[in-house]
Amino acid sequence: MAEKEATVYIVDVGLSMGATHNGRDVSDLDFAMTYVWDKITSTVALDRQTATLGVVGLRTDGLANHDICSLHPIDAVVDTENELQGEESFDHISVLQEISNILLPDLKQLRSKIVLSGTDNGDAISAIVIAIQMIIKYCKKLKYKRKIVLVTDGRGPLDADPDSVKEITNKIKQDNMELVIVGVDFDDAEFGFKEEDKSPQKARNEQTFAELTESCGGIIGTLQQAVDELGMPRLKATRPVPSYKGQFTLGNPEEYDSAACIDVERYPRTMVRRPLTASRYVMRQDPADAGTQSTGTFVPDGDIELPDADGNNLAGVKSSRTYQVLDEEAPGGKKDVDREDLAKGYEYGRTAVHINETDENVTKLETQAGLEIIGFIPWANYDRYMSMTVSSILIAQKTNSKATMALSSIIHALFELESYAVARLVPKADKPPVIVLLAPSIEVDYECLLDVQIPFTEDVRPYKFPPLDRVVTISGKVIKEHRNLPNETLTSAMSKYVDQMDLSTFGRDDDGIPSEYMPMTETFSPVLHRIDQAVRWRAVHPTEPVPPPYEILVRYSNPPEELVNQSKRRLEKLIAAADVKKVPPKVQGRRRNRNEVKPLSGLNVEALLGGDKKKAKVSAQNAIPDFRRLLDSADSIEAIRDAAHQLGNIIEARIKDSFGDIAYPRALEEIKTLREEMTEIEEPEVFNIFAKQLKRKLLSEELGGNRKDFWWEYRKSKLGLIDKKVAAASDATEEDAKSVSDEARVPSSAKSSTDTDQFWALS
Repeated sequence: MAEKEATVYIVDVGLSMGATHNGRDVSDLDFAMTYVWDKITSTVALDRQTATLGVVGLRTDGLANHDICSLHPIDAVVDTENELQGEESFDHISVLQEISNILLPDLKQLRSKIVLSGTDNGDAISAIVIAIQMIIKYCKKLKYKRKIVLVTDGRGPLDADPDSVKEITNKIKQDNMELVIVGVDFDDAEFGFKEEDKSPQKARNEQTFAELTESCGGIIGTLQQAVDELGMPRLKATRPVPSYKGQFTLGNPEEYDSAACIDVERYPRTMVRRPLTASRYVMRQDPADAGTQSTGTFVPDGDIELPDADGNNLAGVKSSRTYQVLDEEAPGGKKDVDREDLAKGYEYGRTAVHINETDENVTKLETQAGLEIIGFIPWANYDRYMSMTVSSILIAQKTNSKATMALSSIIHALFELESYAVARLVPKADKPPVIVLLAPSIEVDYECLLDVQIPFTEDVRPYKFPPLDRVVTISGKVIKEHRNLPNETLTSAMSKYVDQMDLSTFGRDDDGIPSEYMPMTETFSPVLHRIDQAVRWRAVHPTEPVPPPYEILVRYSNPPEELVNQSKRRLEKLIAAADVKKVPPKVQGRRRNRNEVKPLSGLNVEALLGGDKKKAKVSAQNAIPDFRRLLDSADSIEAIRDAAHQLGNIIEARIKDSFGDIAYPRALEEIKTLREEMTEIEEPEVFNIFAKQLKRKLLSEELGGNRKDFWWEYRKSKLGLIDKKVAAASDATEEDAKSVSDEARVPSSAKSSTDTDQFWALS
């Protein structure tokens, strides 16, 4: 279970926080809230009941100063008194948020309260006392991680009575609290910052804060450093969950007394962390305000309402699925059926083999949980491509010294023999077995076995590719020197360029010693943390633009500029050795008369073989190759149009005769080919006429009834008209292409008298 936390943030909103210093273009308060909001939203994002926080305002327009309140009639004037409001030293300190779980509506209310006040009165030491009292009241004697964070510019009055400070220090130590003071432009020798022309009062306050944190074991730092460190992604601690608990066996313990059985536990070592996922919600409409009936599905009243950042109620969008079967007598040729009436079938050729639920256990392999060693292989015999999954760690059962000793002996034996163990793993009973590879890992403070899943025979794809270092002719002759093979000059140039771009020693550690440039501990997922940054920012700033990604997230998006400059000369030599030339831009469109491929002899092979002089046709069985062959031999625009007309007829026939949507992919591929070829030979109008006619026939149900589902697939494939942007010879504009793709209205010539006003539209 996650540790319980209670944190109180003390935010200084005094009048002096409205000034700007050290070249910043934002006020000190806005600069400080960058840090505070990041910490608060990070706690909200955890979505843990045990992560609580509270907020105290320092130097606020409190009840003790009604004159200033009247001068600043703003919503942020806080009426929340602290429990010690009667004493003078506790004036102008307001509890803006009691310790509790924070949700998005609470963030909005808190944002309206934290604004600049009209006074500089308010004691930071007294605010710390209020925070201590809040934590004691909330946590009582329970075990909590208690923390107080004070954010201030140190320019306000400070009651630094030694006896009071000592008492506060003792209380913080006694209740095991952590005190963190973050100061605006505080001097920090380690960070390398010192404020010039500092006022004597601020210098004394900084000294008092430093002595306070030192006496209670707290932390004090400058705000600039804290803001800079916000760009460092915070890793989420995960609770280890075992994927297997049981026996690790060598031999069969049921048959042999000499078999070894070790109680072990298996945990994930690496696991892909997924970014935040977005869900679909809809504004919940009050039935009393609904003037018309919605065509959507109403969400039941029993569903949970989710308040958004503006306090509006959101309802989750539910998805529904319907099942249909072909039925000529039903409207539209399809009939809805219940899911309970369906049966499972396994595809077998062109048919389905039905297996009843009662007999479904015949398809399952009965297994017992266990991890059994099958054999051993040397390190050199294992290929890297065989690792199929994330890695896991195998350790002995906790508090079992005998199991620890036995597993340690196997780990050291594998390490000394430079071998891996191959084992059969069944995580739970009746789960399918997998084969894992076990590798020894011996660290300073622990020993373990690391495992990855390796493939079965069916999992390996035995593709064969031609070798890169030689050319093998049809007769089997091996050629080492060829125009498609790199020569020694090119190989040497590439080798030197790779050495020059080496990242393994390009970095520098704290002592300036060469080290790895991008260690794994500093290589963060850009997508994961960018989404997290955007969501946290938008939660507090609903209308402001999201700031750019943190520098550390894009640091490794490109090679280091210094290294690129150092390798520039090597790259130029590599380009010269490889004879790299700029490829001219691809010219859209190809002239009608294609350059036919002629044999080296110059002879007309077709004429010699007595080629068929009959008019060639496009066959339905081999439509695309036949169509392209006709285009290659076409010598007039009429021949091109005739070939396109033949392919168009085949496409329409394929749609019309299709059983359900079986033939749709093939028809779409043929349409795509027709569009590409007409674009290439600069005859876009041939395809545009076909596309318009196809749409008219589909929507008027001339191609085998209701085939509007094909039009949906057609639109998804983005096979619209060829407009001027695609081919200069086209008469269709982008608006024409969009209208044909978007509109789904049945042409007036195809409408029946009964459905004059009906049209079918796709979203």
